[in-house]
Amino acid sequence: MNSMKTNIILITHQKGGVGKSTLTFNLALNLADNAKVAIIDFDAQGSLMQLQSTRTTMDILESPADLDSISSLGYDFIFIDTPPYLSSSLPQLISVADLIVVPTKAGILDLMAINSTILMIEERRRLENTLIVLSMVKPNTTLTLDVLIELNKLNVKVANTHISDLVSYTRSILCAGLGKDQKAKNQIDDLTREILSELLQL
Repeated sequence: MNSMKTNIILITHQKGGVGKSTLTFNLALNLADNAKVAIIDFDAQGSLMQLQSTRTTMDILESPADLDSISSLGYDFIFIDTPPYLSSSLPQLISVADLIVVPTKAGILDLMAINSTILMIEERRRLENTLIVLSMVKPNTTLTLDVLIELNKLNVKVANTHISDLVSYTRSILCAGLGKDQKAKNQIDDLTREILSELLQL
């Protein structure tokens, strides 16, 4: 990872309800104290854009007309939050991203839905730049292990860190952070380190 280069992290999944915006927000916030960080909100609902006036440590931007210009915006890290079914722009975003993070819940329907996203990434020859993250994981369930076994068949890296289904994490956007929940903070810290490690290897 070159400190003079903008690192573009795309958070995407063609299924809704897997925690893309919440993950984007927390990862960006975790780096914002030590780097120049921005989020680009491609969601038509503008969920993260509504926080623009409340964030002082990072910028939240609207989607630019020229996607190729993203790397020249002058940030150390740019996180791109995408809605489901962003079919027209997603292939190009996959191409410009340094790292593609695919959050998914540990559920059967979510596992089935991830194939369309992985196929699109594979078509752009970007599987080596992809990291699957299990999010909203419920504790003490064998389903998580079953899902991990199936995910490993996709030949895509799966993050060692799983994001648990914690109330503080779910509410973190409204509360402007994870508050005093040390377990949630540790998970985001660990996942941030994994993402930085992936960027270093690219």
